[in-house]
Amino acid sequence: MVFNAAAFSALLHALGLTQGAYKPVPTSFSVRNSSQFPSYHTVESPPGAQVLFESSKKASPLPDSHDECYVDPYDASPIGKQSFLPFDPEKATMYRYRQQQSVNLGSWFVHENWMTPSLFRCADGKKLSELDIASGWGSKKSARSLLERHWDTFITRSDFEYLASIGINTVRLPIGYWNLGPSFTENTPFADVGEVYKNSWPRIVRAINEAAEYGIGVLVDLHGAVGSQNGQPHSGISDGASNMFDDPEYMQKTIDVLGFLMQQLEPVSNVVGIQILNEPQDKPELANFYTRAIESMRNVTSTSVSLPLYIHDGFNLDRFSQFAANRTDFVVQDHHSYFVFTPSDSSEPASQHTSDIKGPISKSFTDASFKERRNLFIGEWSCSLTPDSMANEADPDQARKDFCRGQMDVYANAAAGWSFWSYLKEDCDNDLGWCFKGAVNKSLPGSFFVYDNAPTDPQRAKELSSHIAKMPAPSASEILDGQAHAPSRDSSGAKNTPMRRRDFRRQEKRRSQDRFDAIHRRHQADSAPLSPAQQSTVEGYTNGFLACRRFASDGLFGKLGFVGQHVADNWPKDLEPGTEQNYRDGFGNGLMECQERVQAALNEAH
Repeated sequence: MVFNAAAFSALLHALGLTQGAYKPVPTSFSVRNSSQFPSYHTVESPPGAQVLFESSKKASPLPDSHDECYVDPYDASPIGKQSFLPFDPEKATMYRYRQQQSVNLGSWFVHENWMTPSLFRCADGKKLSELDIASGWGSKKSARSLLERHWDTFITRSDFEYLASIGINTVRLPIGYWNLGPSFTENTPFADVGEVYKNSWPRIVRAINEAAEYGIGVLVDLHGAVGSQNGQPHSGISDGASNMFDDPEYMQKTIDVLGFLMQQLEPVSNVVGIQILNEPQDKPELANFYTRAIESMRNVTSTSVSLPLYIHDGFNLDRFSQFAANRTDFVVQDHHSYFVFTPSDSSEPASQHTSDIKGPISKSFTDASFKERRNLFIGEWSCSLTPDSMANEADPDQARKDFCRGQMDVYANAAAGWSFWSYLKEDCDNDLGWCFKGAVNKSLPGSFFVYDNAPTDPQRAKELSSHIAKMPAPSASEILDGQAHAPSRDSSGAKNTPMRRRDFRRQEKRRSQDRFDAIHRRHQADSAPLSPAQQSTVEGYTNGFLACRRFASDGLFGKLGFVGQHVADNWPKDLEPGTEQNYRDGFGNGLMECQERVQAALNEAH
């Protein structure tokens, strides 16, 4: 059967809040069981995070003549000029439109004291922000040695290999304008420390290239704008001032930074997009700034129109879902979802948070996503809960698992992707709320592939990819006869429970019999001319099926995530006027049919 408009709406919902708050000016948090650690004192941090500063021990054994702020000189092998691989438009399409299972690489190039406290021990001033690190440690040379060693060791190629092995296909990479080098810090708060970052940009290029080696896309996120977009320490400053929107020069410098990023990154196959700002204040002028920035970035090169641009909504979901809906280019709304930063969230039981996520919050996201062609991305979320939220749970470990996995399911169904905050931090294994790597196989599952039972063995993956690539699309008569679509999808849109092998074979036998019984009707349909509506239905169905097959046979078993944008960007030129909805409905049905067949094939091979 062919879906009508209402059914296609449900499809977009299936393929796919008010609780948001900044990763805030940190609130005080007492480290639990701190007596087991020698001479530590607590630091300000987000609720639920375990952060330790060691006041009596040094980072490494030092000669007696050195004070605790001594930094060993770091003379790394010269990175030299990094260059990107040649642009591959086919690969770029896969990276940019697929469903994103992502983690943030926080506190790698933009530092937060609760995540990497060792870098703040001898920072300047309030010891809160990136600028405090660059201004401290006794000299610019020492600060540069400290940071360059961190950039080279905190996250390495082996981390990208690990992430790919468990199904993470994208990373969100926070950077600040200072990471572009000294020329971008002139007449900014980082002017006096610009030289600290003279070797930063080549390392960012290296990180993007290393991610590409393992099929991982990169969303480059301007976390710190010139003058600060929110006054938060994670924007690079610790004075609390948000000056970007009040200073025309700062706004222009930020747009210049974005222009440089567009010029550098648009022709990079595995760059999935550029995020214009992270968590800006929801000011009246924010939408106008986004419009100005987008138009400027789109005009950098002749091909700049194709790179996705991400906008954070300032925690105003409705306002910026409408902003994205009003645009026809590839603009994605980024929303951050946390449950620890307001008094009501802090006191609400974990189990109630999980119920809220599956109920009203899911509906809010689904409604926003549908309005904006599914161009919604949950760019930050975590498993963090406050002690009060956990206090009365009979099984706290299970309550956290339900909370984490409930979020994953809702965000995957309602949006085109999600990104956990954050992949790594100091004391990771003891922080299952905020540290992804420590939470895998504990509060989080052990696999994050978009299809269940995706193979991890390279040879088996290659064989199955080849099998999926040869999967035939239904004929026109099968499509119109209604036998091509197998209605086995859960009406909620969540992943189905994997079929057992005998169930799959029984279904295939039944489907074969149905097709045999319909042969005479197909012969009649094949010889009869199709109406314009039928032609559009068949074309849409076929294109949806082929799009799914294309994404699923890339060796990483991906899914089309930005469905509505993909349909709009590949709209057929010869479609008969008045049959547009037939095409959309057909595309959605073809997409679902193929995804069910792919999942069945993976289940059968498992």
